[in-house]
Amino acid sequence: MTEQKKSHAEVIYLILAALFIASLVTSNLIFQKFFYWYPFDAEIFGSKLFEVSVGLLPYPITFLITDILSEIYGKRKANQVVIAGIFASFFSLAIIYVSKEVPATPWSPVDDQTFVNVFGAAPLAVLASMLAYLSAQFIDIRIYHFWKNLTKGKHLWLRNNFSTFSSQIVDTLTVLLLLCSFGIISWDNFTGLLISGVIFKIMIAALDTPILYLVVYAFRKYFGLKKGEEIHEKIMVEVKKEINKIGN
Repeated sequence: MTEQKKSHAEVIYLILAALFIASLVTSNLIFQKFFYWYPFDAEIFGSKLFEVSVGLLPYPITFLITDILSEIYGKRKANQVVIAGIFASFFSLAIIYVSKEVPATPWSPVDDQTFVNVFGAAPLAVLASMLAYLSAQFIDIRIYHFWKNLTKGKHLWLRNNFSTFSSQIVDTLTVLLLLCSFGIISWDNFTGLLISGVIFKIMIAALDTPILYLVVYAFRKYFGLKKGEEIHEKIMVEVKKEINKIGN
């Protein structure tokens, strides 16, 4: 791999990390708006279906990106981005807290009450989201690499969907339990939101499989990776070859 391609790999990694962090932080800030994602009313066990938070819209992107990072850059690099996302979320929480405490001017387009209505629940939401997110993301990465090792790098669709389905169910259940316990969401909405959220996330996860295939194919072709091979592995192999040449 040329030095130019190594540099490109680092830049792409930073871009993916930035998209991951932006999606995660945004999902925590906009979660209080809910919408119907299906054009008709339906109920199950007395709870309405197809109602989900707009915070779910950017959230599946985080799981797609961790799968891309896991496949191309490896488990350690994927975990680094997850940890960076945690720090970014808590930093945004600190900014929101300070912003809420300072008084608005009389001419401010957004007054104190409006700001509190929109962002007042953010601290608890971020806490709930982070606890759920920590569990889900690390489960996603672990299951992904379990299937990758088991299938020896084959069947990309299998590890993508198994890891994402499992982690999304854990994430949805955990965050709703915490939000309902904190009183942010009524327990009456728990069942409907849980079922709706799981169905929505699983559908999005299934739809992102072709995107993952295209991205992984492009990476492998550009960086000359074998099926199941990660960038750091290729670099290490090339370094060993160079060392052996010098030794000979």
